Amino acid sequence: MDERVVEQAVTALRAGQPIVLPTDTVYGLCAYPYREEPAQRLYKVKGRPGTQPTALVTSGLEVLFECVPELRGRAANQVRALLPGPFTLILPNPSRRYRWLTGDRPETIGVRVPEFPGPGRAVLESVGAVAATSANLPGQPDPRTLDEVPDEIREACGALVDGGELPGTPSTVIDLTGPEPAVVREGAVPARETLDRLAAVVS
Repeated sequence: MDERVVEQAVTALRAGQPIVLPTDTVYGLCAYPYREEPAQRLYKVKGRPGTQPTALVTSGLEVLFECVPELRGRAANQVRALLPGPFTLILPNPSRRYRWLTGDRPETIGVRVPEFPGPGRAVLESVGAVAATSANLPGQPDPRTLDEVPDEIREACGALVDGGELPGTPSTVIDLTGPEPAVVREGAVPARETLDRLAAVVS
């Protein structure tokens, strides 16, 4: 692992620049999540409206619960049942934190805690959390390799982190804000398996 690339990526994030980062699923376009301006840059590079949400991706469960401290009881148990792993969970966000990531549903927030090795993990652990979406343009395939990331995105980023070829299947998205879990997108983990794991959760 090239520590210089990791350092460059961390520096770029903290300076408010977007970066391309390998995850456990696909290459992500990432930004520093704790300020609005870097998130707005991410939206501009991606070519998507700010009304669409962007996931908060943390290095571990402890960091996630620090970022969204209202996660308690059943919601916290559901999170622990699935994360870390290739899931995006839509969770209650009663304090409306990270308004620049929640799109037109500020009362909810999408979160991820990926489980993967390599330079992407090193960057994420250094900053604690990133805002992340797939490093493609709207309607284009999710990139499995750094070479598949569009030139427009690569040129707009402060750092490009190469993690080799990734699985290429995006995360499974589960909405946990209603009375029952709802599968929004079936991805890396089958919907049935996901719902079975959640069914075993006690309040």
